Parts: sequence; structure tokens; C-alpha cells
Amino acid sequence: MTAEAHVRPQDQGNRFLAGPGLSLTVAVDAGYLQVQRRDAPPAAFRLDTTIGRLSPLALPDGLDDAAIMTMAAIEAVLARQPAMQRLLLDVATPPQLLQRLGEDGVVTFQDDFPLILPEMFMQQPGPWIGRTRSPFAQRYVMTGDRRHPQRPPKPSGVVYARFIPWLAQTIRFHAATLEDHLPLLHRWMNDPRVDAFWNEAGSLEHHRQYLSTLIADPHMLPLVGSFDDAPFGYFELYWAKENRLAPFYDAADYDRGWHVVVGEDAFRGRDFISAWLPSLMHYMFLDDCRTQRIVGEPAAAHHQQLRNLERSGFARIKNFSFPHKRATLVMLLRERFFEDRLWLPAESPQAASSGLSARADAVL
Repeated sequence: MTAEAHVRPQDQGNRFLAGPGLSLTVAVDAGYLQVQRRDAPPAAFRLDTTIGRLSPLALPDGLDDAAIMTMAAIEAVLARQPAMQRLLLDVATPPQLLQRLGEDGVVTFQDDFPLILPEMFMQQPGPWIGRTRSPFAQRYVMTGDRRHPQRPPKPSGVVYARFIPWLAQTIRFHAATLEDHLPLLHRWMNDPRVDAFWNEAGSLEHHRQYLSTLIADPHMLPLVGSFDDAPFGYFELYWAKENRLAPFYDAADYDRGWHVVVGEDAFRGRDFISAWLPSLMHYMFLDDCRTQRIVGEPAAAHHQQLRNLERSGFARIKNFSFPHKRATLVMLLRERFFEDRLWLPAESPQAASSGLSARADAVL
């Protein structure tokens, strides 16, 4: 594999960042892609738009570098083409790279053709959460009267990053800390529009105690979302088995749920919802491959939120009553999220203006 770059793409406006700490960008120019990383030589690829075939033109010598750069190029193509059903990887790709990608489930072989299927590729954790550890070992413990798997140590820093083509911005989720995020949470929770649903307005000390409690709770993970460097919202992820929701349905061991505050008015609206909502679901499915369902319990009277959730693949299961509100149980299946490619809306403006072809179904 040579480290020499064969292309110098001019379209620097189309840039795709891989997961936290990877600092990968992909520049796209017509049918050519160049992947760059600060500490490695660039990689170059050509996309044959007539049959949807991606061919490496230049790769770094290290197998790990070649694999992650190839995955970044694949992600760039799929992000620009939400209708793409499959992508053929050139059979001339170095055998050791094909073997690595096949072992990881990035590539599947059909009649000796190495194919990338979006529904399998998007389940790879590396490009978006920056790690590929095995699932946390299973051991059952008790929390009160709830028996559930012991939960893994909580992550720190940026836990997920994905470039959003139709916004030309990168969404990131950060593990919330008192030092970095308490003032944001305090301001957002005191917004009358937020307080109408959360009922958590209060003093800075109240919110310090609130966030401290969540950070210390093994079943909760508070996150702050940002577009590029602008924080926009607060999220609480929870394992459903230990949560207040568990008594109201047959909660599985790795079901996960979430609550949300969009704190900045500038980031409300469909374009942003279609970015942060599927990205948050994507993170939860990637964080543990055993998570098969994501659940939620929005207020039954919050009709706009329920419509947004249905458009994003959630099914309404039933209405039920908490002590503090009438709620609707909603549920998203892993199979539906990935098989229906819900991480990227088909009507994305980026796809409509892209020069890359969606005719990948013509490969076989």
C-alpha cells in the first residue's frame, strides 16, 4: 500500500469527521475522495458512480490506519446518499484490508463481491464513538427491588460525533460535568418554555444537586449536545430496567430511554431535530450492541413531540399514568432503525445536491 495521494479534491466544503479523538476529514470532489488525518499520510479513493463501486487509490501502510480511513470514506459516501442500498468495494482492495473489514462486519461477501451494506456499516462503533471495546461483562445486581445487569463505568468527554451534511456542522454529545455544564443546565431549566414540561426551575444550588445526583447514579447518563462548538441541549439517558418506567412495561435488560431539553431557540426546528434525534438514538444503539429497544415516555398531551417521534421510527405502544403525568410509551427497535436507515432522512438537501450516484443497487 502506498502513502502517496493521487487526488487533491477541491471541494473543501464537504467534510466528514469521524468519532471522538480520530480527527479525520474527508474532502469530496466529484467521484474522488481524500481522507486526511494529522498523524498519518492521506488516503485516496475513487467512486464509480455507474455501479456504486469504491476503489482505494492510495492507502497508508498501517492496517489500522487503512481500515479507519476506508471506513471514513464509506461513511462520507453513505452520508451523501441516503437512498444507497449497497456499495461495492473494489475486489482489488488489498487482501489483508478486506479480511479486516470482513471480520469487523464492515464488508460482507456475496458471490465473492465485497459489499458494504449501510444497515451493517452504521452499527460499527468506531467511526462515531471512537472505541470498539467488547460489551461490558454481564453480572446481575440489585437496585432496590430491581434485578438488572451491572452497568459499565460512565464515559467522559465527547462520547459521540457525527458530521451532519445538510447542516454542514458536526454534532457532538459530551458527558455532562458540573465544571463545564452546570451554568447551561441552570439557564435552560429556568427557561419558562422548558419548565412547562420539566418543572425543574430553581436556584444554581438546586441544579448543582440535581446534576450531581444524576452523575452519581449508575443507571443515568447526562449529556450535553453541541453543533460544532455551540451547546444546544441537555439529554438524560437511562437504563430502563432500573428506571421509573420499568413497572409499566416488560423492560428488557438492555432497553434504554431518554429525556431531552433543547435549550437554545436557534436550534429548534426540523433540520436540527432530524440531526440530533437520530444521532442520539444511534449513540445508544452503538454504546451496547445488546440494546435492542429504545423507549420514551413523553407527555400524552405533547402532540408535536409524538409526531416527531413517529416520523423518526418510534411506535406508540400505549398511554399510562405516572403519579405526576399522563404519558405515552413509545418504542424504537434496533432492527427498524438500521434496516430503515433512520440515521439520515431520505429528503436530506445534501443528498439532493450531491454529485454521487445512488445506483448502488445495480452492483449485482
